[in-house]
Amino acid sequence: MEAQEKYYVVERLAELRNSILRQSKAMVMSRAKVEKYRQADMAAAKDSYLELKKAKGALEKALYDARLLLMEVEEYELAGLAGKLGRGLARFDLMSTNYKSVYDVLQGFAARIPAGDTVNAAVVGRLMNQIKLGYYPTDPDNIDLMLRGITFPDGVTTNLLDPCCGCGKALRQLAQGNNCYTYGVELDQSRAEEAQTRLHRVGFGSFFHSTVSHDVFHLLFLNPPYLSVLNNNGGKSRHEKRFLIESIHTLMLGGLLIYVIPYYRLTPDICRVLVDNFEDLTVWRFTDAEFKRFRQVAVMGVRKRKAAEPGDSLWLERYAVSPETIPSLAELSEGRYALPAVQTEVSVFKGEIFNERELEQQLRRSNSFEQLMARSELDSGVKHPLLPLSIGQIGLIGGSGMINGLIECEHPHIIKGRIVKVVHTESEDKFSTEGRHMGAEIREVVTNKMIFNILTPQGFKSLT
Repeated sequence: MEAQEKYYVVERLAELRNSILRQSKAMVMSRAKVEKYRQADMAAAKDSYLELKKAKGALEKALYDARLLLMEVEEYELAGLAGKLGRGLARFDLMSTNYKSVYDVLQGFAARIPAGDTVNAAVVGRLMNQIKLGYYPTDPDNIDLMLRGITFPDGVTTNLLDPCCGCGKALRQLAQGNNCYTYGVELDQSRAEEAQTRLHRVGFGSFFHSTVSHDVFHLLFLNPPYLSVLNNNGGKSRHEKRFLIESIHTLMLGGLLIYVIPYYRLTPDICRVLVDNFEDLTVWRFTDAEFKRFRQVAVMGVRKRKAAEPGDSLWLERYAVSPETIPSLAELSEGRYALPAVQTEVSVFKGEIFNERELEQQLRRSNSFEQLMARSELDSGVKHPLLPLSIGQIGLIGGSGMINGLIECEHPHIIKGRIVKVVHTESEDKFSTEGRHMGAEIREVVTNKMIFNILTPQGFKSLT
């Protein structure tokens, strides 16, 4: 990671800490203004109350966001406290006189948030490990549970895509024995090379700079990296959201999405994307050991046409704060989702980086070599002009040396053409305006002379 880059989570936690400190103070000040104006100036009291309500809303959002980020850095105790504070604040009566205790608790919580200079070595170490890993390989046992819930169509070769396939193990496990054609894209070259030993097609480089056909995949398996860094260009986009948005179009209508993310990343914006583009959505947590380790869930849904009116996403968002209500993958019923029985072809699949092996496979599928050989046969064959050549055209061809060899006709002969330069002098007399002779101007003139040497059975001839 470059020196100019910073951890997104650390930067964001620092912003949230400052927001909690600022908004808790603003609540106290706005409440004091309400009390001050409520007897003498109701208009000012109303304005102060609106400021108080706005500060409370901003504080609730800051606590909600802080909870998610604290989960990411594995500060689970603080994350739980953030959730309790948020729920308590939501029920807090704005006209209460017990603001001091609320203020003290919020200020104390903000001081404990690991951000900026307060980030300890353990937090930084966990973040660095996540960046070095780049991805979390999906546990094979949980893949088996997902696989049990999928029905593959008879007599149809299904196309499976993993936009961040790692070593290709998860997609290979899903496809094994199910008449599937597997496609993966991987940023890390060493993992991509390993994936080529397991998958049919692998694109090297970033999925965001790859070219892939639209609406042709029966299943999209998406286990994106969910940790991002704040680059020096200021970009703050989360990878799990970007991967979801930019890979949806590859999945055919009726195709199945398997989206693997930590449960606390079911944020309102991601839930909105899921509800707008998928139906029959379900959420399943990984089995106990894996869930405790990575907090991962599998969101499964069938792609639909994007609805004109937004649907309800609150039910999905609630899972981010109530993971205990998420059913286990072990409860996923057999054949819960059926892949479309539609035969399609992936006509375009090209990674960001040139890949010789991938190029070889593409050439095998195309008729480029046949076309190239056909052109070669045309070039080597006898060619005749569409119309008779004029004398001037014959002269140009002969002078360029293209007429150079045996001419088979009624009187066979060998001809060779060439152009030579001929230099001669010209003299021009010069006279003054009075008519007096002033001498002669002599200059050299260079001209081209075309020569055809012809050898016939009757002898040699040279034509100029």
